[in-house]
Amino acid sequence: MTTQLNKESSVKTIDRVAVEIGEDVDWLLEIAIEMEPEDGVIWVFSLDDKDGVMAFTPYGIECLHDLIREHRRP
Repeated sequence: MTTQLNKESSVKTIDRVAVEIGEDVDWLLEIAIEMEPEDGVIWVFSLDDKDGVMAFTPYGIECLHDLIREHRRP
């Protein structure tokens, strides 16, 4: 039996991605909600955070860029 191991060593929170790409974090949240874990998005939870924080793998950031382009198309 083989088990797939997570190959990502780090993720970036949506707040950090928003700053890095110069987009509004609330707008990114609206469009990124369409993404699935297969698209490189995960939710990170801490002890004092009930709702969690959306975070992206490098592949997830690429997928997010694709979504941004789709949502900006006329």
